[in-house]
Amino acid sequence: QVQLVESGGGLVQAGGSLRLSCAASGRIFSIYAMGWFRQAPGKEREFVATIIRSTGRTYYADSMKGRFTISRDNTKNMMYLQMNSLKPEDTAVYYCAAAPPGIGDYRSIADFPSWGQGTQVTVSS
Repeated sequence: QVQLVESGGGLVQAGGSLRLSCAASGRIFSIYAMGWFRQAPGKEREFVATIIRSTGRTYYADSMKGRFTISRDNTKNMMYLQMNSLKPEDTAVYYCAAAPPGIGDYRSIADFPSWGQGTQVTVSS
């Protein structure tokens, strides 16, 4: 089993930046991909970005490209999401997720069986 803990959320003004962190523990060796998802009030959870733990290959939702950067530090079992040029519509709870090897595209909620508790990001206008 994999345990995930997010941190780094908070309140920021539009145009500002935040860096989210995700600490992984437990069966680290079983993790193939790690991802960030977000859920705004009244909306469905949506894909933000994914990183393949071994190669560092990344995937982004189109709306996040150029503003968000996902990265990982395998020596520390950490994953990060650097968010720049934040907009009020980025306000959401951000979730860290982990997936074992599989046949999914690692952009879907169904591909990720392990989830953190989420961290709130609020962007004021």
